[in-house]
Amino acid sequence: MCTAVRFTDDKGNVVVGRNYDWGKSYGEHPIAVGKNHTWQSRHEGNFTTHAPLLGMGITVPELPGTPLLFDVANEDGLYCAALSFAANYGQYREPKSGKTNIASFEIPLWITSNFKTVAEVKHATENLNITNDQAAPGLPPSLLHWFVADKTQSIVIEQASRGGGLSGDEPVLRVYDDPFDVLTNQPDFAFHRSNVHQYLHLSPEWCETIKLREATVDALGVGPNMAGLPGDPSAISRFVRAALLNAYYPDQTGPADNRTRLLKTLQSVAMFKGLARQESGDFEYTIYSGGYSQTEQTYFYNTYDDSTIESFNMADCKDLQGIKNL
Repeated sequence: MCTAVRFTDDKGNVVVGRNYDWGKSYGEHPIAVGKNHTWQSRHEGNFTTHAPLLGMGITVPELPGTPLLFDVANEDGLYCAALSFAANYGQYREPKSGKTNIASFEIPLWITSNFKTVAEVKHATENLNITNDQAAPGLPPSLLHWFVADKTQSIVIEQASRGGGLSGDEPVLRVYDDPFDVLTNQPDFAFHRSNVHQYLHLSPEWCETIKLREATVDALGVGPNMAGLPGDPSAISRFVRAALLNAYYPDQTGPADNRTRLLKTLQSVAMFKGLARQESGDFEYTIYSGGYSQTEQTYFYNTYDDSTIESFNMADCKDLQGIKNL
């Protein structure tokens, strides 16, 4: 399970990030990729980064030069995060002739290596086929969908069966404009977009005094107009909670306050040990919360066990050759 959120700061630049929620760590760590780094895709030959990249992920010996990125931003402010899309919602295909065949584990790297804006990504996905390749032994394909954002908009990329879940239909690639600038997990984005309509009565405003016959009824404190806001850890509830807070959080001035805004929004939907078990028996928890500030050109994150914010700047990658584990 995961949550991603996007907004723009007082300079009109993107601030975007995600919670990475899972039952165990894979040894993920910050990764920098230098400009003009060439990596080999599984089906489409070589790609070369047009700008430096900063993000979080892992590297494996079987894929030298190709980091497996959980979330990543490039110097242009284009960001991509891979989020769980399980319960058989995520569906991949075999490679197809005449298509741009990108393995699921390559999507964040492919997007931030090749494109500068969400608009460019949308155009490229018109011919995209997401393939069912294993990254390396012991790393089978994870069922994912992707949140892609820049300073103008965000989109959701999903390849799912036509009926969703267990329908068994041929997978269809869909790209959704995301007006909420939020993504969680399954069901598909179309469900989340519709489900939010059930909560249009919620408001952060002070609850005014009302009359009930001869009785005057006052609010007992702040918050009654948010009664009914879902608080459970499911993806459906986290989407609603994050969408409302992302909409109602007051605009902030300055990079520090906008970092705080992002991390507090993500904290509102964070997973804590003891709250929900996975099928494996592991408690799911927010292993890290990471984000990118375009104004600062900085990727920053903290972890479940350490709330200290660590950060890395694109300027430090200016002369980087290849990949560096930070």
